[in-house]
Amino acid sequence: MSSRLRFVAAIGSWLTLWLWPVRVALESDMAAHMTIQVPLLIGIGVFLATGVRSREPHWLADADWLGIPGIVMVVLGTSFWMLPRALDGAVADPLVDAAKFLSLPLLVGLPLGLSWRRMPPLGRAFIWANFIPKLGAIGGLYLAAPTRLCAYYRLDQQAVAGWTLIVLAVVLGTLSFIAAFVGWPARGLRQLSPAAPSIRFPRPYPGR
Repeated sequence: MSSRLRFVAAIGSWLTLWLWPVRVALESDMAAHMTIQVPLLIGIGVFLATGVRSREPHWLADADWLGIPGIVMVVLGTSFWMLPRALDGAVADPLVDAAKFLSLPLLVGLPLGLSWRRMPPLGRAFIWANFIPKLGAIGGLYLAAPTRLCAYYRLDQQAVAGWTLIVLAVVLGTLSFIAAFVGWPARGLRQLSPAAPSIRFPRPYPGR
């Protein structure tokens, strides 16, 4: 897919999420707001990065040393839009909602798509290992809170969002464990097997 087609697809997806029926349907439920709309907006930016990567200025790539500045921006952006006050503002104020629709693809998804590949494996593992517990901790906070943390969502919706975040953290942690401790040895064996020397047994002498 060419860069122009990627850009058109990203804009089309963004406009689809911006449509009033789709936007209201996702933002009316706290769990859908946090675990469907927000990741989709970030995903649009990541998809857009695949077409922008080849045209990225060299000075910008050099400034993003090991992907650290870009990932810091990603962490700050995702942390902000997980706050109950930010969720309330997005539901109550159209300007805050528009800021969310612009900042998540451009200031979170796009840096994530560009900077993640620059990070060394240890840095990626560190970010991933901190993100999963934070996701579960936020879910536990929503469950443990005796009152509503968001003015525009009911207490039962808050509980559903908390359980959804905890389940998502458990799933991501399980997949990460499988990839780290099960997938890597299997791939290593498959890579080593073609190069392994074949053992040839000597042919028996005639008559024996």
